[in-house]
Amino acid sequence: METKLHNTSSDHEQGSIDGFMDIINMSSHHHHRCAATSSEINIALEVHKVVPPPPTSTLHKLNSRLKETFFPDDPLRQFKGKSTRTKFILFFQYIFPILQWGPSYSFKLFKSDIIAGLTIASLAIPQGISYAKLASLPPIVGLYSSFVPPLVYAALGSSKHLAVGPVSIASLILGSMLRQEVNPSKDPLFFLQLAFTSTFFAGLFQASLGILRLGFIIDFLSKATLIGFMAGAAIIVSLQQLKSLLGIVHFTKQMGLVPVFSSVFHNTHEWSWQTILMGFCFLLLLLLARHVSIKKPRLFWVSAGAPLASVILSTVLVFAFKAQNHGISVIGKLEEGLNPPSWNMLHFQGHYLGLVVKTGLVTGIISLTEGIAVGRTFAALKDYQVDGNKEMMAIGLMNMVGSSTSCYVTTGAFSRSAVNYNAGAKTAFSNIVMSVTVMVTLLFLMPLFHYTPNVVLGAIIVTAVIGLIDVPAAYLIWKIDKFDFVVCLCAFFGVLFISVQGGLAIAVAISIFKILLQITRPKTVILGNIPGTNIYRNLSHYKEAKGIPGFVILSIEAPVNFANATYLNERISRWIEEYELEEEVNKQSDLQFVILDMSAVSAIDTSGISLIKDLKKTMERRGLEANCASEPRGRGDGETTTREQSPGFLGDGLPLLDCWRGSGFPIIQDEKRCIK
Repeated sequence: METKLHNTSSDHEQGSIDGFMDIINMSSHHHHRCAATSSEINIALEVHKVVPPPPTSTLHKLNSRLKETFFPDDPLRQFKGKSTRTKFILFFQYIFPILQWGPSYSFKLFKSDIIAGLTIASLAIPQGISYAKLASLPPIVGLYSSFVPPLVYAALGSSKHLAVGPVSIASLILGSMLRQEVNPSKDPLFFLQLAFTSTFFAGLFQASLGILRLGFIIDFLSKATLIGFMAGAAIIVSLQQLKSLLGIVHFTKQMGLVPVFSSVFHNTHEWSWQTILMGFCFLLLLLLARHVSIKKPRLFWVSAGAPLASVILSTVLVFAFKAQNHGISVIGKLEEGLNPPSWNMLHFQGHYLGLVVKTGLVTGIISLTEGIAVGRTFAALKDYQVDGNKEMMAIGLMNMVGSSTSCYVTTGAFSRSAVNYNAGAKTAFSNIVMSVTVMVTLLFLMPLFHYTPNVVLGAIIVTAVIGLIDVPAAYLIWKIDKFDFVVCLCAFFGVLFISVQGGLAIAVAISIFKILLQITRPKTVILGNIPGTNIYRNLSHYKEAKGIPGFVILSIEAPVNFANATYLNERISRWIEEYELEEEVNKQSDLQFVILDMSAVSAIDTSGISLIKDLKKTMERRGLEANCASEPRGRGDGETTTREQSPGFLGDGLPLLDCWRGSGFPIIQDEKRCIK
């Protein structure tokens, strides 16, 4: 029976398997250290020289690396091979997506969008007023922020279903961070100036991420972090509404769980039974409407219209019974008219510059993450793509323009976007319809909100944020990854007991620590053979897999670099020591061969090469023979070589480094055997 190594392409796992068999069979034939078989096996090897890839200049390597880092989507590919006029048109369509769908806009789409726009406007008006109060801003600013930003996003945004406006979490963070330095009750104008300036810096940061292609920075906010953070922030937001729901006048400005409950129970003499009764009734009504819409999605309009219906009904009741004279506080007079310009209110100097930059950075990251996540969620449901960098630029420019037109931080809210989606929105024109509706409200309907009770606005906020508490998602994280669950809990309890930004910082720090831990402590496993096959698998995962006497087959499942080279050296030595100790106990044959499966190594640097050299010397001193079942799939510069680039090797087209050759470590390429 003759065995040959043929250069046939195979999948990655099978190639490594056959490499193991080649090593074991060749070792059996040449060294006579394994038990003899019943028939003689003659092995004939077809040797194919593996040559390095064609030489590439350092500048070209750097250019390729930067392109893959900052332009993985290759946004310029659409301009290739086009005329100058076409390139000019495509450029403006890229900057202003409205120019893509606008020319083909039809009356059928308009009918769907106008229904969706009116529906989300009924939700945006009461939420805008409520969220502005949550940020300690005048209620009218919430309506201003529901007028201009949607118009900007409709022209620049790439999502068809994202409904933009003020959101609860960003409002909470903005208000809480600015209140640490400025009291909005004593100096409301200066507080408003800081809010607009923070909005400008939030937009500047967001747009810069998109322009500089640095969107991967927000990926450090993992799903576990966001779930814990959102749940904790939702509870904090809800607890802050106890001031309105109980009718308390002197309420704490702090956001922590303990200060809030302390303030509630130390001011029981300020509780108003009329306010509590009205708040309980409308909160129950809003929660019931939300429950109906969740159970029957076709009735989405019930929860969408419930906030506006509650505002209208409560306003009528207060006006009819003069409830403002019986302990129920009302909004009061709101100014009529459109957004006044506010660029002269932006504050770029003085002692508070650091505060507004920090506030803008935090609110910008949170609102950007929420907006992109919501946009991608609904894009996936309708099978279209949302360009993350376009969204960053659109949301950033939207906030920069908003800061100059009396608006504070806005983004895409999940509740409004869900209503927009369920109402049948087809394009971003629904945002324009919502904006026009808010404009009409600002011009003609503001006196009607004079008697709107604050308790109803508090009930609207509680109903809106309760959906941010995602218990099933947290339970799923617990089932999948306990470390991620710890991150989730840290974000949750950090927000509750420290602060909103403190909890977020702790969770991000733990997430980064997890990444560093995975880099510096890569996974290494011992492989064993599944009887009757050429398949090798992790011994701890497959009960039927068996170790081969005299062999230690180790798989390194991570890049090898300076951060983990020392650990890998120690860990591999410990694997060998544990194996030898087990052999002594079981009185089995001595260890003779150490095989490293490097097929899962995607990159290796100079420290990794030094590691291989050290391992070879260590094995020689112990009298062991070391082999490598496959060379690493990546070079030190992060590039790989295609089959066409290595004509001397017909396998997977993997590069064989000169420095790897210099290590003297034997390499058995993972090619498929053919037995004749």
